[in-house]
Amino acid sequence: MKKMFVVVSVLIIASMILAACGTPATTQAPVATEAPTAAPAPTEKPADANSLPRNETLYFNGQQWGAVVCWNPYSSSCNNGLGISQQDNARVTMFETPYLYNMLDGKVYPLLADGPFAWNDAHTEITFKIKAAAKWSDGTAVTADDVAYTWATHIKYNTPTGASNKDYIDSITAKDPQTVVVKAKLDANGKAVNPLIVAAYLSSNYVIQKAWTQKLEARTGDTTKLLADVADDVVYSGPYHKFFSDDTKVVMIRDDNYWGKDASMFGKLPAPKYLAHTIYKDNAAGTTALQAGEVDVSQQFNSNVQDLWLKQNLPISTYLPDAPYGIGASLPTAFFNLKSYGLDQLAVRKAIAMAVDYPSIIANAMTNQSATFSQVPRSLMNPTAGEQALYDQAAVKDLQWVGNDVAGANKVLDDAGIKDTNGDGIREYNGKDLHYVATCPNGWSDWQAAIELVAAAGKKIGIDITTNYPEWAVYQTVVTKSDSPLPEKYDIFMMWSDGAGPTQPWSRIRHLLSSEFIGMASNWNGNWGGYKNPDADALIQAIPGETDPAKLKADYTQLVKIYLTDIPSFTLMYRPQAFHTVNESVWTNFPHQGDGTNPPVPPLDLTDGWSIAGLYNLTLVKK
Repeated sequence: MKKMFVVVSVLIIASMILAACGTPATTQAPVATEAPTAAPAPTEKPADANSLPRNETLYFNGQQWGAVVCWNPYSSSCNNGLGISQQDNARVTMFETPYLYNMLDGKVYPLLADGPFAWNDAHTEITFKIKAAAKWSDGTAVTADDVAYTWATHIKYNTPTGASNKDYIDSITAKDPQTVVVKAKLDANGKAVNPLIVAAYLSSNYVIQKAWTQKLEARTGDTTKLLADVADDVVYSGPYHKFFSDDTKVVMIRDDNYWGKDASMFGKLPAPKYLAHTIYKDNAAGTTALQAGEVDVSQQFNSNVQDLWLKQNLPISTYLPDAPYGIGASLPTAFFNLKSYGLDQLAVRKAIAMAVDYPSIIANAMTNQSATFSQVPRSLMNPTAGEQALYDQAAVKDLQWVGNDVAGANKVLDDAGIKDTNGDGIREYNGKDLHYVATCPNGWSDWQAAIELVAAAGKKIGIDITTNYPEWAVYQTVVTKSDSPLPEKYDIFMMWSDGAGPTQPWSRIRHLLSSEFIGMASNWNGNWGGYKNPDADALIQAIPGETDPAKLKADYTQLVKIYLTDIPSFTLMYRPQAFHTVNESVWTNFPHQGDGTNPPVPPLDLTDGWSIAGLYNLTLVKK
């Protein structure tokens, strides 16, 4: 896929609540597992982008597919894989957030912020300070005014960030040059509407310079132009910035004046001078480059990744030494179009979901880079220990299935009276044959392999399921247009789910089940099949304000029961938050299980959230 097991550090409920409530641990500089060699000396002048010094360049694949469109941090359409991604684990190579989320321990660590953030007693507003050392690339100080003006701009121009947070954040203001106050929107009882989203804003969204934003406003003047601006002149606070970009590669160069070398943060510069990403045509080309040592960090699906070291004896490894090789965090999911004929019938949905051969999906489509549903029974949770502890597994055991249960699926259909009455091999519902199309984007090889097995399951139980693979540009337009009915060829279709983050698993569940997204003109959130359940909606609304761990567990358990009972969609596999395969021909000391770093550095390709700390641990391989 071109996109988008158990964690070593056990996440307990209390730690997740503390992280959401603004009690991060004190920032520590990353700890290398061995004494680092000296960082390479900077060249006299920037190298040619086509002949970068190999011992100064960290090469990536799997993050950039096609040419960069822009460098505008207000835009969500820059297609800028190395530079811009505002999500639970924000990409902080060029633009920075107040805090960094760490998926391994569930905590947030200060970046631009100075120390932990704090809720007031009423839990309606957050206060935090900006580090005195934090500077913009033009040498001016990062201030609370920058944080406040960033928010004001998101609201004024209704950017994607503004639109997705304005119902939960009332205001962000500067109390003084270093102090930021974030006020939550309140419900009728005077409580924060959603404290989880308010806190998550601080680790998910960039701080953008006020002075540059005003310059941007002056030359654009309206929302469309502001979001479309290429922003080649953008001021940034992060360690890297644009060096070169075309339709073959993207290169970022280190800012050797980066403020993060201050003792209050990392205390030094990141090891690589250049971050480079060749634009490969597909996964196969990316794997070939990884094998050849032309890629250091691979964020793509590499089929049978273990063969690279077990059979080819290459210096390649993954975060976990054995299957599933990465931290399972997201749940690629097959959605039912609930307006398709017969898919409004639970028996049909349940039978299809039960009959799918998930072990083959995991063994073949994922080449065992996923936990199995025997190892981690299906629910709404990812396989991490923290999420697994949030629901009563015994209470839903009778509702779970591991798949490949053709006999059980046939019985479900027979008992519902959905049978083949005319002998053509296809079951009918109310006299009409059950024909469906299962689909996912073309070229997403692991997803396509999974969808083929969904189609094969249908044939085993008398339901005709064929496959169709539109290009992504078409696929995403159709699926996300929730204000129009999904057409034929989208009866069963795959989309992703949320991974690990400060609002999880609540946010994932919301995106899978909440009816609030039905009818949106541009729905990138979820529930693409159109599921409605008032009980689920009520639980989803209640959880963000709940602080009692026992009540949270009961609510999450009930949501799992609803999901496994109604089956509006079904998870096909567990997937890493990011694929993180490294070649240690040039660089070494990448994050891996048990590497001794404190805080632990997550396997997010040294670009996202606390994973950026890994750039400071890298050393050159001794020749």
